Amino acid sequence: MRVPFVSFLPLEKELDSQLHAAFERVLSASWYIEGKEDQAFEEEFAKYIGTGFCCGCGNGLDALMLALKALGIGEGDEVIVPANTYIATALAVSYVGAKPVLVDPRLDTCNIDVTRIEEAITDKTKAVMPVHLYGQACEMDAILEIAKKHDLLIIEDCAQAHGATYKGVKVGSFGDAAGFSFYPGKNLGALGDAGATVSNDEKLIEKVRALGNYGSDYKYHHIYKGNNSRLDEIQAAFLRAKLPLMEKVNEDRRRVAGRYMEGIKNPLIQLPVVIPEAVPVWHIFGVRCERRDELERFLTGQEIGVNKHYPIPIHLQECYADLGYKEGDFPAAEEISSTELSLPMYYGMTDDEIDYVIDKINQFQ
Repeated sequence: MRVPFVSFLPLEKELDSQLHAAFERVLSASWYIEGKEDQAFEEEFAKYIGTGFCCGCGNGLDALMLALKALGIGEGDEVIVPANTYIATALAVSYVGAKPVLVDPRLDTCNIDVTRIEEAITDKTKAVMPVHLYGQACEMDAILEIAKKHDLLIIEDCAQAHGATYKGVKVGSFGDAAGFSFYPGKNLGALGDAGATVSNDEKLIEKVRALGNYGSDYKYHHIYKGNNSRLDEIQAAFLRAKLPLMEKVNEDRRRVAGRYMEGIKNPLIQLPVVIPEAVPVWHIFGVRCERRDELERFLTGQEIGVNKHYPIPIHLQECYADLGYKEGDFPAAEEISSTELSLPMYYGMTDDEIDYVIDKINQFQ
């Protein structure tokens, strides 16, 4: 049996008529930027997340960068980010001229270790950017308490966590702002690049919108040195078609994760840990294995698609050599990067496919 790492086909087949209708709607309207589809999606997504406002943009990186920029973070400032995350988190900080300051993750959850945040705070620290990695919420109570104590802003990176909750509240609604990615592989994915910034601060979202539209509040009037990052009408329409199925998609991913958690019994495999009162959406189901590369070769040989998130930690990336970090500075991030392997996870996985993956993992020795 062949099991891909990800497949879009089950969801696209289920939404075939809705996706075609979305395309026809945009084509018939002959309006492709900043139109009714964009406006409607922003309202619908803000309501889904539980925030007052939303601004669509070009991608998840821009969603974070525009939020930072709108909050006034820039040259000379520092922003705390987890050492274990996709590089876009750090890049968003760099793009506004600020410095990303890394903090090691917890080994069990792979999310930022909240007990290490305060030791990274300096008089230049302006914000903390928790990443709800793999679709599991961070420990937001502790992060909110630290931010309040030190007068820090919170920008949530929710690129992998559409619909994930902590204590019954959806991530993206805790901080001053949050960024989402709608890259096609996300739980809520467009059919191309797309992203959004959400917040309960209407003026902040208005500034994000202006910054993403060349710094313009109305045509040919530029109040900021902005960027070009807007959500296309066609992608907004596709996202509107998918959004009503968001909870169904997430629940199905929990079904797959539950089967993995119950069925994988190999002592060489360390399963993910979920923090109390968090409900993940399992964008990634990452296991850890000391012989990760051997496990990868074994599963690939059995035609099971796998991936690594992420094999080179940020502090060891060539582009961030200027931060002055060295090997050994973030031991937890380095251990995760050398042991993590992501298993197949997507909406519509069949029981036979799940059983096959479990069976082969349990055979590894």
